[in-house]
Amino acid sequence: MTPRQINAKRLFRPVEAAAYVGLGITTFRKIDIPRKRHGDCVLYERSDLDAFADALPYEGEGNVRKNTCDVAFG
Repeated sequence: MTPRQINAKRLFRPVEAAAYVGLGITTFRKIDIPRKRHGDCVLYERSDLDAFADALPYEGEGNVRKNTCDVAFG
């Protein structure tokens, strides 16, 4: 799927949704984003994915957890 095709979509399957927000599928499945169902198909709405991304803090802001390398090596 080309970037233009992704930008034209409203609903995304899990692998597409993970790619849209820049996460791997394993990490994506651990986060709580509203999802819709059409039969057996799980779908994520673009506006929900955008809201998730918008709610993420910028590095150095708020309650961002440090990764283990930062803790160990400063």
